[in-house]
Amino acid sequence: MQKYGTAALIVLLTSCGHPKGVMAPVPAPIGGTKVAGKVDMLVATTRQPSGSTATLFDGERGSKPHLTEITVSIPNGREQGSVQWPKKLPPDPRTDFAVTNVRQMETVAEGRAWFRQQANGSHALVFIHGFNNTYGDAVFRLAQIVHDSNMQATPILFTWPSRAEITGYLYDKESTNYSRSGLEQALRTLAGDPSVKDITVLAHSMGSWLAMEALRQMGIRDGRVDPKIKNVILASPDIDIQVFAKQYVEMGEPRPRFTIFMSSDDKALAASSFITGRVSRLGAINPAEEPYRSRLEKAGITAIDLTKVETKDGLNHGKFAESPEIVQLIGQRLIMGQTLTDSNVTLGQGITAVVGGTVTNIGAVAAGAVAAPATIVERPLSAKTKRPPAETTLDEDLKPQQLVR
Repeated sequence: MQKYGTAALIVLLTSCGHPKGVMAPVPAPIGGTKVAGKVDMLVATTRQPSGSTATLFDGERGSKPHLTEITVSIPNGREQGSVQWPKKLPPDPRTDFAVTNVRQMETVAEGRAWFRQQANGSHALVFIHGFNNTYGDAVFRLAQIVHDSNMQATPILFTWPSRAEITGYLYDKESTNYSRSGLEQALRTLAGDPSVKDITVLAHSMGSWLAMEALRQMGIRDGRVDPKIKNVILASPDIDIQVFAKQYVEMGEPRPRFTIFMSSDDKALAASSFITGRVSRLGAINPAEEPYRSRLEKAGITAIDLTKVETKDGLNHGKFAESPEIVQLIGQRLIMGQTLTDSNVTLGQGITAVVGGTVTNIGAVAAGAVAAPATIVERPLSAKTKRPPAETTLDEDLKPQQLVR
């Protein structure tokens, strides 16, 4: 693993920069104005309200979760995979991503009523963003993913308290821990709605840690993850490999179908590895190498290597959203529970998928080899091995936290 000094880490993790305060609604386009479409989403957050309509929520930790309905207008003429940030405020819906509607909700019943009104009400997508994201960053990224993928699912964003500062890595990591009960309760509330047929969890980077912790916590409480949670997609997961193995086992059986997007040239995860003591991150391994290949096959996890997929992301950390083919794969196949082993998957990039015991080359070029990471995935526990009871794992005083009151 290449060593990065402090200055290099700052360069690697700094975003390109864009206007802040994009959440204030602007009038929706009317008449002959041409836009590509709009995305309606429900946003659950453990962030603290900012007191400003321009930002809605900041990077501090809130005392209770909140629900908000948001509509984002998508402009015409943009390149798929990109978020068209406004160059100045207020945004122009003809050229920029723009918020056209914001409505705060006070009860779970309001959220359920909103869900039932959506055209794609039976399938739900829950997106969890990664490190260094503002509330607006997360909203616009989910809008881009939903629009570009043409997915038949109702989008729900879970956004946790990130300070969106390159020096805030440890604060952000602790914020994911702070938010795991909130995410677990949000998933439980969603799964408990009779109008929801199934749920896909899509988590990026540090958000993958939060997703795994919430699912593990659910599994410890109930013995398994709620059966409505059918698919879990981890994109560039910023998780210690050995910790992931524990989380995966301890969420119980049967588990959701897991798909992991990896890229061995992910510079952000290289920096994360350096910060965390040079421990290999799950999202940066080569799934075609041993022991990863055998362990992933045994667990039935689909691992997709994006190393040779090219996007404009200089960190190679957001390929899952910025590659038009990959985002279409998420929206059209993975969310609908389709496999990746048939001949209809022809992406054309160098992608290797390791799927439940079979290594299948997708496209013409196999993924390139990289140096083997230093650590390996721990052997999964035997089915006969008893997990510790909940009372020895969880705080006895922990009470389920309601999403809204």
